[in-house]
Amino acid sequence: MTELKLPSIDYAAIAPILIMLGVALLGVLVEAFVPRRRRHLVQLSLSLLAVLAALVMVVLSADVRRVTAGGALAVDGPTLFLQGTILVLAAMALLLIGERSVERGGAFVAQAAVTAESPDDRQQAEGRNGATEVYPLTSFAIGGMLIFVAANDLLTMFIALEVFSLPLYLLCALARRRRLLSQEAAMKYFLLGAYASAFFLFGVALVYGFTAGIPGRSAGVDFATVHAAVNESPASEVLLFAGMALIAIGLLFKAAAAPFHVWTPDVYQGAPTPVTGFMAACTKVAAFGALLRVFHVAFDQVAWDFTPVLGVVAVLTMLIGAVLAVTQTDIKRLLAYSSIANAGYLLVGVLAPTGAGVSGTMFYLAAYGFSVLAAFAVVTLVRDADGEATHLSRWAGLGRRSPFYAGVFTFILLAFAGIPLTSGFMSKFAVFGPALESGHAWLVVAGVLTSMVLAFPYLRVVVMMWLSEPGESTPTVAVPGGLTATALMIGVAATLILGVLPAPLLDLATDAAAFVR
Repeated sequence: MTELKLPSIDYAAIAPILIMLGVALLGVLVEAFVPRRRRHLVQLSLSLLAVLAALVMVVLSADVRRVTAGGALAVDGPTLFLQGTILVLAAMALLLIGERSVERGGAFVAQAAVTAESPDDRQQAEGRNGATEVYPLTSFAIGGMLIFVAANDLLTMFIALEVFSLPLYLLCALARRRRLLSQEAAMKYFLLGAYASAFFLFGVALVYGFTAGIPGRSAGVDFATVHAAVNESPASEVLLFAGMALIAIGLLFKAAAAPFHVWTPDVYQGAPTPVTGFMAACTKVAAFGALLRVFHVAFDQVAWDFTPVLGVVAVLTMLIGAVLAVTQTDIKRLLAYSSIANAGYLLVGVLAPTGAGVSGTMFYLAAYGFSVLAAFAVVTLVRDADGEATHLSRWAGLGRRSPFYAGVFTFILLAFAGIPLTSGFMSKFAVFGPALESGHAWLVVAGVLTSMVLAFPYLRVVVMMWLSEPGESTPTVAVPGGLTATALMIGVAATLILGVLPAPLLDLATDAAAFVR
């Protein structure tokens, strides 16, 4: 009888994942047993404490470099840096999610099952307390993202993809106002996400077939086996390249890269704004963390083959994001196309075959996450009687009505445009520099040109806010609650500090740029 050997697990190294998933399960019990009037405070406190505890464990594991959980998870420099980034940005997002003073009852529907546009829907929009199920859903999503950036085999990566995607599909449908738009956004995200997951899983199957037949090694989808199979497998390379392409489609969908970006503007516009900020910051970190691991660990030996293809995807992403941002009339759709363009810039860093490319990409992810969450925090404050005023025409003259918040938003837009002394400038420098050194000058030229195009819609908003007279339809800026003010302060401060003094975070990213195999 064969003795069953359990895999060794370093519980301390995977403690951040266990904490977030454990608190997510605890949050489900809170929904079942805690009185409704107390759930908001209990759930928000639990979620923030879990994020803080997980972040502490990431810091304590700073020197860990090992593969654990039977080879399913790799705890190394990129894993820890990206997990820390996700947790910090998730804490900011939770502050926005937990805000109840900007809009009475919060940004989320009081009861998810209420029929849109019905009398009950209109009644709940007037101020009933929002659903608190959003907190365990958000905790599940954070836990899935932590697994996603640590996954050391493709099957674990697929499971993590579903763990953080399914809660996001639900969260997108829970907006308090504009319920039909919110539900439409969730449905589009779900259907297109299901297709992307299917592509990813089919790619895993093809790669598994390619790894069969390696002398002295059984077939598998862990990155060490895939890495060895690239040189040693007797199987047809068609399996390898087809599988790699399908896996890339699944990951590029989550990264909002063209031509897999079509869900992004509709979902960003329809989802509750705190959830939009959460996706724009944390989901992008998770997606590019997985892209870095897949293409720098599993498929690095065929970089000569996939770099031109992904390079074309990067240029197309930058071009579509920049050009279509010019035509937008809604601030959330404008930020969505900005996110698409930034995905293209991040791909430039992914394609740099050096450690500097990995560290530059990780720095970019952190810096962009702070800025985009601050931007959506301001969006939540610009309101009228019907809720958030997101049409650009409504922002005309906002600088006269509220010069402080208009100034804050101007600073954030200048950071997005890559103006010096902001984190946006240093981020682009961090990814374009290694790409130029690696001989990818064509990608850098495309990045610089599209950045110039993308500056136009940002500056148009700035001109509209400051040089237009406020009209009767110009909305007011709500006084932020303590949670929103804290998130906004952190985002703006990080955008400024990382532009003026980027060295500490860049050095940290450089030290954490080595993968374990």
